[in-house]
Amino acid sequence: MKEITIGFILDLIIGDPQNPYHPIRFIGALCKKLESFFRSRFKNNLKIAGLVTWLVAVFSVYILSSIILWVIGYFSWSLATIAAGVMIYFCISTKALKVEGLKVVSFVLKDDIEGARKQLSYIVGRDTMNLDKEAILRAVIETIAENMADGVIAPLLYAGIGGAPLAFAYKAVNTMDSMFGYKNDEYMDFGFFPAKIDDVFNFIPARLAGYLTVAAAYLLGFNGERSLRIYNRDKFNHSSPNSAHPEAAFAGALGVRLGGANYYFGKLVEKPTIGDNLEDITVNKVNEANKLLYVASTMGWLVALLINKLIYMFI
Repeated sequence: MKEITIGFILDLIIGDPQNPYHPIRFIGALCKKLESFFRSRFKNNLKIAGLVTWLVAVFSVYILSSIILWVIGYFSWSLATIAAGVMIYFCISTKALKVEGLKVVSFVLKDDIEGARKQLSYIVGRDTMNLDKEAILRAVIETIAENMADGVIAPLLYAGIGGAPLAFAYKAVNTMDSMFGYKNDEYMDFGFFPAKIDDVFNFIPARLAGYLTVAAAYLLGFNGERSLRIYNRDKFNHSSPNSAHPEAAFAGALGVRLGGANYYFGKLVEKPTIGDNLEDITVNKVNEANKLLYVASTMGWLVALLINKLIYMFI
């Protein structure tokens, strides 16, 4: 339990360290090397290549992180607890979501729309070159909501179930979806299994994120009743089986409409809308989204502690 708390608090205080030695970058580099290796070995069946890449990457990350903690624990269990906490910290991105969103907002406040578009392009996959002020702010809120599930709630949940090694294994799962889960010629087949398995791993965290957001809306004095209603109505309004869950709860709590059509790589992609257009999307709405993020994340930490406690009670 202590390592989960250490990791969560470190993330709230420090945020995501921007350096080339971030462990998640090493996971990404490993996945890329495995992709190259298994593509050449299974070039006639790229779906199998993607599946084998997934298996080797995830189990390698889990086993290696377990060995590291075992070796440290051999000399000092206290030091191993701290190390596990630091590892969990690397898996969580509560502060990073807020910070990266506010970087975009800082340009909007200066009426530098070109700067806001460029900054936004670092954190979203859609084309940003033609977005207006409201569309930019909408994208920031969507990023906060969607990524809260896989960037905060999911790693906390898996840390609660299986400690730092399982949290790291989850990050490998999620990293491969980010790298390979594209529906284009290059990754349509190779990324098939990484994308589908990521959906499975995020099935419960996404729904938990939705309900935690509703609870956070009530606690913050936002419209919790509307958040729950929009969540139940729009939670499947997305091509992904998981992404709309937290977005719907956020949209309801904030009284805004998210989703809709966007351009990706120059191609218009039609998507359902999420929420009702009751209020304009302003900088203040981003600030409210960040409040929802922090309160829901804190409740996610408490849920992880509870799960961890229950598991240890029955082992």
